[in-house]
Amino acid sequence: MPRARVVTVTPDYIHAEFTSRVFRFVDDVEFVFADADKNIQLRSASRLGYSDFGVNRKRVETIREAFEKTQ
Repeated sequence: MPRARVVTVTPDYIHAEFTSRVFRFVDDVEFVFADADKNIQLRSASRLGYSDFGVNRKRVETIREAFEKTQ
């Protein structure tokens, strides 16, 4: 995805940073892969501010849709 940087990768965890185009704000996105449950837990949060105008939600939905296409 644009302006994404993967920070940490382990067999059951990924931490990525997404930088906004205009103001250069950084959002953290974390994935935890639970093999026993066959679930992916996802956390997406802005580091600053109170509102991101739905950017995090849209990003998560885009990731979810892309994952579903691989199934």
